[in-house]
Formats: sequence, C-alpha cells, structure tokens
Amino acid sequence: MGIDFAEIAESISRVLAIGLLLGAGLPALFAVGMRLVALSTPDEDAETATAPNQVYRYAGYFLYAVVAVVIILGILWITRQTLYHHLNIQVFPASTY
Repeated sequence: MGIDFAEIAESISRVLAIGLLLGAGLPALFAVGMRLVALSTPDEDAETATAPNQVYRYAGYFLYAVVAVVIILGILWITRQTLYHHLNIQVFPASTY
C-alpha cells in the first residue's frame, strides 16, 4: 500500500496538458481568428485599394465557432448532472449519472 508516484505524475501531466490546451489554446485560437478577420478588412488609409481576402474572414469566423463550441461543451459538461437531475436531459449519453 505505497504511493504510486508514476500514477500521480501521469495524472498531473494530464491535468497540465488539458489546462494548457484549454487555458492558453482557446484564447490563442480566438486571437488568431481576430487577426484573420482584421486581415480581411480593407485598410482605409492605404494608397492603393486592394480587395479584401474573404478566405481570411471565413477562417477567422470558423475559429470563433470552434472556440464557442468548446465553451458551450464545457458548460454542458459542468452542468450535465444538474440538467439530468432537474430536467431529465442526458446531454452526454455515454457518461454515467
């Protein structure tokens, strides 16, 4: 009945990886999306008017959507037991309640 340090280190590394991914990755994706949308808008001060690149705009909107979906899934995951208890809605059917 000793302490399994390898298991503890593995658990800590998993929590650290998810924390870095969601804690720094989502804001980074949002920032890249903002940059792409900004690149797609024409510069009013430029001497030569160039047509905006719509691919950047749609890529930025796609990154916004990814961030929004991850946030909504996180909220649903946190509230899954409350939703099941009060409304009898099973949001994640594979999970045990």
